[in-house]
Amino acid sequence: MGISVDNVSKSFGDFKAVDQVSIEIKTGSLVALLGPSGSGKSTLLRLIAGLEQPDRGRIYIIGRDTTYDSVQNRKIGFVFQHYALFKHLTIRQNIAFGLEIAKQPKNRIKNRVEELLELVQMTGLGDRYPSQLSGGQRQRVALARALALEPQVLLLDEPFGALDAKVRKDLRVWLRNLHDTVHVTTVFVTHDQEEAMEVSDELVVMNKGRVEQVGSPADLYDNPATPFVMSFIGPVNVLPSTAALFQRTGYRIDHSHVFLRPHDVIVELTPDDASVSAIVHRIIHLGWEIQAELTLNDGETFTVYLSREQFDRLDLRPNQQVYVKPKEAKSFAVQSV
Repeated sequence: MGISVDNVSKSFGDFKAVDQVSIEIKTGSLVALLGPSGSGKSTLLRLIAGLEQPDRGRIYIIGRDTTYDSVQNRKIGFVFQHYALFKHLTIRQNIAFGLEIAKQPKNRIKNRVEELLELVQMTGLGDRYPSQLSGGQRQRVALARALALEPQVLLLDEPFGALDAKVRKDLRVWLRNLHDTVHVTTVFVTHDQEEAMEVSDELVVMNKGRVEQVGSPADLYDNPATPFVMSFIGPVNVLPSTAALFQRTGYRIDHSHVFLRPHDVIVELTPDDASVSAIVHRIIHLGWEIQAELTLNDGETFTVYLSREQFDRLDLRPNQQVYVKPKEAKSFAVQSV
């Protein structure tokens, strides 16, 4: 295993930030620690890095117990949200910094820096200063600097959090391609579900200091183990099991509430034996898809997502009557949400 976290806990005063967490991260994989603010994901990353010490449990990196090793002895690269570049040094000097501290030969430093500039698509910009680069470029330089000493593990703490939406999306693709080139075991923290699902091989979903579920993006989306995971991984409607929408479906509903994804609703203009009527309350155009808010006869409201083709075929309008039924739904006890 690339990283093994064994029953690790960490508290700050009375606040339990990480509570008996155990995870295994495969060598060469790219794994996202995903969760809301306060879920413990950044603390767990700092424990792996050695920036915090656990109250209990062990941490292994590439098979070696590093629980109480210094940061320097863990052979990791760490990238923060706000770049942490040296403003007075050029890009080339920033990337070379760790190599110079390690007293690498000058020719080795020069060759490695040029290699990394090419890897992060910054060839020709090595003599610029951080202030002369865009936010996305600065973050790529920070990644290059972290990779300079060829770490066994790369740790990224909200690496795109300070960037605007368009740059974030571009850097997601770039990071995935970079990982497929260098194959360094990589763990990154994010609260952005779309970002985590687009980039990572595996997700570790955290909530209140504990791991809720671990799995591939597709597995967690299709087979959530808890109501928290279903609510956090993608949009969802939460309706009481008594809602009219579920009375003709034949679903076995074991709990008080039903979780229904907006994509998993069939909307038609004519009824069938399994559908119920609803009124279109609001239509929101999101470009590549349409969001429609519907109200059932029993007063329950929910959201559906339609493709442009579906919307055009139905020709939906506010206050229009339609007929709906669920394609897929899951029930959970409401107190667990």
